[in-house]
Amino acid sequence: MASSLRIFTAALVVIGDEILSGRTHDKNIAQVATWLQIQGIRLKEVRVVADDTDAIVEAVNTLRARNDYLFTTGGIGPTHDDITVDAIAQALGVPAMVHPEARAILEGYYETRGGLTEARLRMARTPEGASLIPNRYTGAPGIRSGNVFIMAGVPSITAGMLDALSGELEGGSPLLSETVGCWVGESEVADLLRETEKAFETCQIGSYPFWAEGRTGANFVIRSVSADDLAACTRAMVDGLAAMGRPAVPGGI
Repeated sequence: MASSLRIFTAALVVIGDEILSGRTHDKNIAQVATWLQIQGIRLKEVRVVADDTDAIVEAVNTLRARNDYLFTTGGIGPTHDDITVDAIAQALGVPAMVHPEARAILEGYYETRGGLTEARLRMARTPEGASLIPNRYTGAPGIRSGNVFIMAGVPSITAGMLDALSGELEGGSPLLSETVGCWVGESEVADLLRETEKAFETCQIGSYPFWAEGRTGANFVIRSVSADDLAACTRAMVDGLAAMGRPAVPGGI
């Protein structure tokens, strides 16, 4: 579904007091970002918010308005503090309801697992008018409402939901990258980085310094949606470093 050089963007809202408390270390940001890049969609912003309705509503309405897509993870389970569906329904200005297809899926899944209790039925609730994202692990589906995608917080379940969405979203050209390493301090190459990026307007250069083997170095990651521009910008970086007497290390250090 890739089309032209138009950049499609997404934001991610990670929901959960357990993330903010430090008890749980989030693993979804990296996998969502990686998956989006493959789809030709650029992750532009991530917010982590508490299990608080007002915070979720504000984040959802702000980020869905300025991006092509918004993803959320967490807060769609069976317990009283799983308020994501209600909060997003409020943000969208629609009621929350028991989705009949989701109910049928859960009835089948729990038929031999103790039945569909009231708590488990909470996982069939969606904003009115939403469609479902398949979940091959636990039956409880993810939810799509407009450009908002509501997914589980458990990383393995999130991965399955992303897999079910692969190829379903419109995206642009994937963001390509090359890495160049060099034993050099950032301050020594600040002008080179600025001038090289200015000369190649379709490219971005990120600088990532480190200290190893008793000396200072940096890896420079060049990114672009154009393979030709990426190659030319990378050559310019390598040549510029060589001119300073600082040989580049292809692929990074």
